[in-house]
Amino acid sequence: MKFLMQSKRYLLPFIFSIWVTLLIPMSTFADNTASLVNIKLANTRDDLLTYFEVQDAFTDKINQAVQNGVPTTFSFYVSLYKTGNTFFDKEIADVQIKSTVKYNSLKEEFSISRPWKDEKPVVTKSFEEAKSWMTEVDNLRVIPLKDLIKGNKYQIRIKAELDKVTLPLSLHYVLFFVSFWDFETDWYVINFTY
Repeated sequence: MKFLMQSKRYLLPFIFSIWVTLLIPMSTFADNTASLVNIKLANTRDDLLTYFEVQDAFTDKINQAVQNGVPTTFSFYVSLYKTGNTFFDKEIADVQIKSTVKYNSLKEEFSISRPWKDEKPVVTKSFEEAKSWMTEVDNLRVIPLKDLIKGNKYQIRIKAELDKVTLPLSLHYVLFFVSFWDFETDWYVINFTY
């Protein structure tokens, strides 16, 4: 009986710590300091374009993962809405793009794939240059101008996030806390009249 009483005394703090851990969302521990900066809208003769950068996307943990050869992908979401006097905004364009960086330790070079730019992967030995290519979006076509109406009000919403890493089953236990280096920016909104 004495053993049972002592077991309960030690078991209660253990159960409490598990319960508290389960109540705290995993995203609480994530690095959510990334933000979008230098957001610009422009147009060519035919299209509405956007430009932006992700600031503070590469934390120490993400840097370490990339340099250890873990392919890392950033996703960018751009939505365009027609706004006005109605209760609901109408989505008229939805663009989703990805950029991926892979490090080749044998060649000591970074390969950055940006299929949205219609180009083959670019290669560099400079990690700083690779990070710049990963976090800068330029000349992204949002919608043809012919689909916009002069004098109407619009809203563009932009967001960036790090894709979840998929690892071989044998590595899952090594990088159990990989979710702690996720990032996701807030939605950034620009209202404009065409």
